[in-house]
Amino acid sequence: MLKEYSVTGMSCAACSASVERAVRRLPGVEACSVNLASERCYVRSDEDMTEAVIAAIVKTGFGASPIESPRLQSKLDEERRDRKLKADKKRLIVALVFAALLMYASMAHMVGLPCPVSPMKPLPYALTLLALLIPIVIVGRGFYARGIKAALRLHPNMDSLIALGTIASFGYSFYLTIRIILGAEVDAHGLYYESAGVIIALVMLGKYLEARAKRKTGEAVAALMRLTPDTASVVLKDGTEKQVGVSELVVGDMIRIRPGESYPVDGVIAEGVTSADESMLTGESMPVEKEPGSEVTGGSININGSVLMRAERTGDDTKLAGMIRMVEEAQGSKAPIADLADRISAIFVPAVAAIAVLAFIIWLLVGESFPTALKIGVSVLVVACPCALGLATPTALIVGMGRGAGMGVFIKNGEALQGACGINRIVLDKTGTLTVGRPTVEKVICSGSEEEFLSLFASCEAPSEHPLGRAIVEYAASRGIACSPASSFTAYVGRGLSAEFDGAKYFAGDSRLMEENGIRFDTAAYEELSGSGYTAIMLGREGECLGMVGITDPIKADAAALINRLHSMKIKTALVTGDNESAAKKIARDAGIDEVVSRALPQDKLDYIAACQARGEKVAMVGDGVNDAAALAAADTGIAIGSGAEAALAGAGIVLTGDRLDGITDSIALSRTTLKVIKQNLFWAFAYNCLGIPIAAGLLYAFGGPLMSPMIGALAMSFSSVTVLSNALRLRVMKLK
Repeated sequence: MLKEYSVTGMSCAACSASVERAVRRLPGVEACSVNLASERCYVRSDEDMTEAVIAAIVKTGFGASPIESPRLQSKLDEERRDRKLKADKKRLIVALVFAALLMYASMAHMVGLPCPVSPMKPLPYALTLLALLIPIVIVGRGFYARGIKAALRLHPNMDSLIALGTIASFGYSFYLTIRIILGAEVDAHGLYYESAGVIIALVMLGKYLEARAKRKTGEAVAALMRLTPDTASVVLKDGTEKQVGVSELVVGDMIRIRPGESYPVDGVIAEGVTSADESMLTGESMPVEKEPGSEVTGGSININGSVLMRAERTGDDTKLAGMIRMVEEAQGSKAPIADLADRISAIFVPAVAAIAVLAFIIWLLVGESFPTALKIGVSVLVVACPCALGLATPTALIVGMGRGAGMGVFIKNGEALQGACGINRIVLDKTGTLTVGRPTVEKVICSGSEEEFLSLFASCEAPSEHPLGRAIVEYAASRGIACSPASSFTAYVGRGLSAEFDGAKYFAGDSRLMEENGIRFDTAAYEELSGSGYTAIMLGREGECLGMVGITDPIKADAAALINRLHSMKIKTALVTGDNESAAKKIARDAGIDEVVSRALPQDKLDYIAACQARGEKVAMVGDGVNDAAALAAADTGIAIGSGAEAALAGAGIVLTGDRLDGITDSIALSRTTLKVIKQNLFWAFAYNCLGIPIAAGLLYAFGGPLMSPMIGALAMSFSSVTVLSNALRLRVMKLK
C-alpha cells in the first residue's frame, strides 16, 4: 500500500534526504520518496505503518501528519503556507531594517557619512552593533533552532550551515566586545556583527522569495480544485431546492445546474438539453452537446441551458478527484535524473562543513590572521547551501506536470516524464485511437434508386443490435430516409441476417450468406470494396443482389496531422492492430504511418515492441483498449487515450483526457521541455557550488585576488535558489516545440 504524508519544516535537499533515510530504515518499508518542493513523503509498505513513519520523521526534527484526503490536505497546506508567508514577510521586514541600520553603523565611517558611533570609540561602537544584531537574531531564530537540532542528530542541513557560520562570526565578535568592556586594546574594525546580521537577513530574503516561487509551482493543482463549486442545488422529492455542500452530495442526488454554473460531481443528465465546456479537463475548446442520458464530468461548465443531473460519482470517486490525485502523486515522484542530486545531497552538508574547517585551519597555518581565516570558513559554510540542488528537479516536475494537467495531459510519475523525452518510435493502436471507434457507412453501390435501396436496407437492419447494422440505420436516418418494420427477423452469427416485409424475404450480410442463399452478386465490386479497407455488406432478394455498402471505422480528423508532427520530431510510426490487412493499410495510408502490422493479438503487440527495443529504439505505445494494456505497460512509455478502458489507463504512464490526438505530441514536447529545464537547473546548481566553494575557500585570494565576503556568499546562495525556481516557473509559459 502507498501512504502519503505531509512533512513540515524541511528547508533543503539535506532535510529531505535525512527524512528518506530515517523512514527507509524502518522494518517493513519497501520504498520511500520525499519531495522537498511539495512537502510530501510517499511510503510504500505491506501494512499500515503510520505511527512508526510519523515517529521516525518527528525524531529527525520535522513535523509530519498522514494525508487521508489529498484535496482537503492541499487546501490546508495552502492556508498554512499563506499564513507562514505573511509571518515570514513581517519577520523579513524587521531583519532587513535592522540589517540596513547595522550596515550603516559599521560602514558609515568608511565613506564619510555621519554616524553617532565609529570604531574610534570602540565600546559604544561594539555595543551599538550588538544591539542592532539582537532583533535580527530573534526574528531569524528558526535557523538556529532547526540547524543546531539537525546537527546534534547528525543530520546537518542548510540551516546548520547558516547557524554555524553566523555563530562563528557572532562568537568571535562577542569575545572581542568582552575584551573591550574589560579595557583591553582591541581593533574594533575586527568586529563581524554586521556579517552575521546581514547573512541572516539575506538568507531570510532568499527563503521568502523561494517560498513565494514555490507557492506558484502548485497553482495548477489549486486551479483544478477550484473547478468545482462549494455548494450545489439539490432538488428534493417535493420539487423544492436546497443548497448543500458539495462534500455532502451522495450518489442518486438530483441536482439543478443553471447556465454558467459548474457541475459539482460526475453524473448523467436527467432532464434538459445544454452544452458543456470541458476544456479545463480535456483541452478540447469546442462545447460538447448534452441531452438526457449524456454523461457530465464534475468541474466542467454548463453553458446555455438549465438541466437536472443525477449524481453518479461523488467525493474522491469523481474523475476530477482522480486527476488531481494523479497530478499530486506525479509531482511527488522523482525522475531518474534526480538520483545524482539525491546521492550528492546526502553527503553534501558534512562535506561542506569539513571543507570550511579545513580551509580555516590551512589559512591559519600559512600565516593569515584569525579574523581572515574565520571569514573564509564562514564564507564556505554560507555559500555552499544545497537549496538549489534540492529544488532543481522537483520544482520543474511540479510546474511541468501542472502545465500538462491544464492541457489534458496527465503524466503519472517522473519516470514516465523522463522516458517520453527519448522516444524515437511510436506504436499506435487503430480502433478508438486513430479511428473514432464507431462504424460509419462511407460507400453505397446499387443499380437503382439509392434512397429506395437504403430504405430497404435500413428496414432489414432496424431490429439488429450489431454495430454494422446500426451504422446502416443511422446513415439512412442522417439522410432523412425512413424505414419500415419487418414482419420477421433472423440473425446469422458472423454472417448477417434475414428479414421479411411486404411478402418478400431479404438477406443482408457478407459473401458467405449470399452464396448460401443462392444470391448472385458482383464479385469484382465486392472484392474491390473489401480490398480498399471497407467492410462490405450486401442486400439480396430472390437470388439477386440489390447493392452493397462499404462500412469503415473512420479515421480521426487530426490523425494525419499527428503523424506529420511526429515525423517532424524525428519519431518513426507504426500501426499495430488486430484488424484485417486491408483496413489497417487504408488507415496507415490515409494517416501517413511508416509501418503496418495487422491481425495482431496482444502477444504480437508485445513481441513487436520487444523487437524494436532490442534494436535500441525507445518505444511509446498509444492505445485505449483492454487488449492494449500489456503493451502499454511493456513500452518505454505508455500513452493511454482517456476515453479508453480502465485496464489501459492503469497500464499507461501518460493519460490523455478526451480523444484529441495532439495530446500525444504535446506530452512528448512537454517531456522534452521539462527535462531540458531540469538539466539546466542541475547544471546551475552543480556549477554554482563547484565555482562558489573554491572561491569562498580563498582560491582567488591565494593568487592575489579578492576574498569573498560571507555577505556576498549569502546573497549568491539565495540568488542560486531563486534562479532555479524562476527557471522552473518558465515552464508555465514556454512554447512547447
